Amino acid sequence: MEPPVRRRRVTIVDVARHAQVSTTAVSKVLRNAYGASPEMRVKVRRAMDELGYRPHAGARGLRGQTYTIGVMLPDIRNPFFPDVLDGITHRLQNTEYQVLLGPGCNGEKEEARVTEAMLDRGMDGLVLVAPVSPRTHLEHIASRVPTVVVGRHGSSALYDTVADDDVQGASLTVKHLAGLGHRRIAHIEHHETDPTRLAEMPNAQRADGYRQAMRAHGLAESIDVVSTTYTQEGGYEGAQELLARPSIPTAVFAGADIVAMGVLEAINEAGLSVPDDISVAGYDNTTFAALGPISLTSIDQAGHSIGDNAARLLLARLADPHRPTEQILLSPTLVPRRTTGRPPA
Repeated sequence: MEPPVRRRRVTIVDVARHAQVSTTAVSKVLRNAYGASPEMRVKVRRAMDELGYRPHAGARGLRGQTYTIGVMLPDIRNPFFPDVLDGITHRLQNTEYQVLLGPGCNGEKEEARVTEAMLDRGMDGLVLVAPVSPRTHLEHIASRVPTVVVGRHGSSALYDTVADDDVQGASLTVKHLAGLGHRRIAHIEHHETDPTRLAEMPNAQRADGYRQAMRAHGLAESIDVVSTTYTQEGGYEGAQELLARPSIPTAVFAGADIVAMGVLEAINEAGLSVPDDISVAGYDNTTFAALGPISLTSIDQAGHSIGDNAARLLLARLADPHRPTEQILLSPTLVPRRTTGRPPA
């Protein structure tokens, strides 16, 4: 059997002939440049559709733009990050930019590999979601291409940032649990291994906010922090550690919803019930937190809004590379559900 003949790629010369215009006119329409009338744009776009023309990304890159935005996600299994991605794509949907994803895998080497690959492929801008790389590497990237960093605190003269007020979010959680009558409130945090980036990381900010709020409510002696990872396995292991103590907490504040899932699993295995024996609160207000069988109390840091703002800042940076950098800090809200209640008598 003869192999199928591959069709020749449609070029702007073909589009120009089909639309009966010059190749210069087609180029102006592709670049959204000055000098192409509305009628010309309609004619060229119609010819592109009829011929199935697709701009060659490599050729566009040689002219200075590829119309691609690289988004680095640290963990594709965490259900919060798709909310951020949804906000990014929503903001970009009426532009010529296309989002391409790269997994950072929660590691410096992996992040460096994927971000360098994005730079090598000439992407016009990058959104780095919850990166763990040192500030020096983030500024190295931002010195080469417009960059927005999501979920890191602090500021830089080279990149814009969007973050949640994690200290306030932790405070809202402790206030809610203390208001229900809880005194033994434990917190499961993500263990930070690099002290140089500690102050910028959201997990560290949430742990600090928890400690501050516990002191503010007169519960300093009950401060109890378990360090694991922001994963379901980390939540499970952290809850097991808490449940093995002589005096178990009456409430657990998990640093992320994915952590809370592991906490709920461990509590169920121990033969205890939520919230009758132990209350559980998460952070992120992911889609599954609102599912009826789970009904997880959680902090809503508006992932969609975070992504939308990140894309907005990136578009502004692409339009004006020399504008002053901007730092956006969003205010979280508490969404109470059935996993939190009064402590046992």
